[in-house]
Amino acid sequence: MNYIEQLEKAILYIEERLSEDIKVEEVAGAAGYSYYHFHRIFEAVVGETVGNYLRTRRLTRAANDLIYTGKRILDIAVEYRFESQEAFNRAFKKRFKVTPGTYRKNRIDVIVGGKKELSGPTLKHLQTGITIEPVVRKIEEVKIIGLRDMTTIRTNKIPEMWGRFNIRMEEIKNRKNRIRGYGICEVDKDYDVSKFNEDTEFTEIVGIEVDAFEEIPQGMVSKTLAGGRYAVFTHKGRMDTLRMTYDYIWGTWIPYSGYTLDMRDDFEFYDERFLGPDNDLSEMDIYIPIK
Repeated sequence: MNYIEQLEKAILYIEERLSEDIKVEEVAGAAGYSYYHFHRIFEAVVGETVGNYLRTRRLTRAANDLIYTGKRILDIAVEYRFESQEAFNRAFKKRFKVTPGTYRKNRIDVIVGGKKELSGPTLKHLQTGITIEPVVRKIEEVKIIGLRDMTTIRTNKIPEMWGRFNIRMEEIKNRKNRIRGYGICEVDKDYDVSKFNEDTEFTEIVGIEVDAFEEIPQGMVSKTLAGGRYAVFTHKGRMDTLRMTYDYIWGTWIPYSGYTLDMRDDFEFYDERFLGPDNDLSEMDIYIPIK
């Protein structure tokens, strides 16, 4: 059954009342459901409880106010229904890894921890375009040969990198018989994740799995992808909706899951299920390293 229209009504009700003392029963009523039925539907589609969504949206709106307004921190805390500035500070630091004062001083609209307002297309994507409950998988290390470059989320050179790589793939002599492609975001162990934003530069490798590192083509690099435990999400459909998948992972799953991220590379995995970036039937996996 499609619940998108009813969930949109619930989200709108929440967003218009973030500074009010609203109850989950009221939100359920706005969607036309009983509390019990609505609670189950919301968590199944969105990946978190109604109460958690409300709290995280208040914190995200508060984070926005810290950067883009001159309101006092105490006034922001009161506006978004925190009992005291101390309670607000604790909740904010748990979510964004820094205090509200430091967040305001940094003036960076961060990605990890930020919770965007859910829209109709986003709700539809959560229902059909992603596995909101990942599979936890342990893998062995993988040998990869490919191209390395610097990019940001805003500039996103990755599609262009794949274009350059694909026309040179045949130069790689030791590739596996079965094509297994990898898009690797290399981790910088010295980088503060609380400052990661749209303009943060990071290193990306696009390539394929190989048996050995002999005869690396000119201009390409070798990479040994670390083994270990990963939370594996499947993205379904066109690549122009991939950002919505990552928004869910960064803004909902990572803070809500209870897992601790490991400082290893995260990566995208492409096999025979990937039918092209514009194919609605394509599937690819996203591996998030966990301890």
